[in-house]
Amino acid sequence: MDNIWILAQAPGVSSEPADTEQTTTQTGDESYPDTGAPPSRQPRSPLPTMLMIGLMFVVFYFLIFRGPRKKEQQHKQMVKSLKKNDKVRTIGGILGTIVDIKDDEITVKIDESNNTKIRISTNAIGKNLSND
Repeated sequence: MDNIWILAQAPGVSSEPADTEQTTTQTGDESYPDTGAPPSRQPRSPLPTMLMIGLMFVVFYFLIFRGPRKKEQQHKQMVKSLKKNDKVRTIGGILGTIVDIKDDEITVKIDESNNTKIRISTNAIGKNLSND
């Protein structure tokens, strides 16, 4: 094998065959010590990493916890403002008129001709159509 392929070479090491008398070459870069090894790196500060993790927690709080809690508060406020004869739509898509409101139960008239009424939970009210 006459051909020798050098894929990576450390600074300060010669790529010439070993039978020559020169054992090290001068690279002209005096930043390396006499040992030929690259300088050791100083440890990085953990502050930027901690700040990024803290920022991620703040973003997750607003996306995951704050949004649904705000919608839940709006729904509770809408349910509290319901009154008799308001037209509502349930989360199942049933349209009707409120006949009676009790603590956590609402009676809704869904058919005028047959006088059909259903009792539903306040959580099942999707939208108050009277306000829109």
